[in-house]
Amino acid sequence: MERECAEPDCDRPIAVELHIPWADNRFVCAAHARVLGRRDGVVADPLPDEREHLLERGQSGDSEQSRE
Repeated sequence: MERECAEPDCDRPIAVELHIPWADNRFVCAAHARVLGRRDGVVADPLPDEREHLLERGQSGDSEQSRE
């Protein structure tokens, strides 16, 4: 069963654990991790088992093919 992002009103699957010094750690989706991970002191730790959720839909590691 996929877990959902800890942010309110977000139903995306988790991809990152945020280590937040002034609060409890949170499991969030890639989109929220990109925004919240920019705060001073926050460490974004990608979850190895959730690798496929780090890429947005439509993206892949085959960037060479998209340039042809």
